[in-house]
Amino acid sequence: MAETLLKLSRKVIYVLGLFGFLLLIQKGNAYEFKVGGPKGSWAVPSDPNAASLNKWAETNRFQIGDTLLFVYLADKDSVLHVTKDDYTNCNTAAPLEKFSDGHTVFKFNQSGPYYFISGVADNCQKNEKLLVVVMADRSNHYSNSHQTTAPPPPSTEVPPSPAPTGEGFPSPPPMEEENPALTPSEEPPPPPPNGASAICSTVIGFIGAFVSSSLLHF
Repeated sequence: MAETLLKLSRKVIYVLGLFGFLLLIQKGNAYEFKVGGPKGSWAVPSDPNAASLNKWAETNRFQIGDTLLFVYLADKDSVLHVTKDDYTNCNTAAPLEKFSDGHTVFKFNQSGPYYFISGVADNCQKNEKLLVVVMADRSNHYSNSHQTTAPPPPSTEVPPSPAPTGEGFPSPPPMEEENPALTPSEEPPPPPPNGASAICSTVIGFIGAFVSSSLLHF
């Protein structure tokens, strides 16, 4: 009996792990871009007069959550995340971030421009530099949560004129009788379950069916 329960618990853990992995795949919509392309690397362009790394960046669409992969020789080069001015002037003295592990992964946490240069000033002068413009993320949740609500239009109603002297104020309108309470037969039907409840029910049903079928095999 103990051996049967042990096998059953292992199957349940396996199913739960598989389900969690599938959820991660569904939500994982970010991409990793190798700088320079699949065969490229973080190095001085073969043609110093051509900004090939920036041309590569212009052919891709970067969004929040994506990552850049810099591959280079750690003992000969590095990656500096810098400001726009330092990018333009190839200033390596005060970077925002510095990486020198030879296999750097940089994640975009917000939209806007990102500037990268080589840690070797001479390499930067030879166009080993990269400008990436990051757009919003791919999910609708981010865009919906950041929408600004337009202010309501100004009121065009004209305020009522004051009553003439000696006439007093008009009597208020009669109160409307409140609607009687609905009888049990007239009560509206309960709202349908939301999406999260439906998903939970489906998952629980799936696990229950699996456990039941596993028990039948013992």
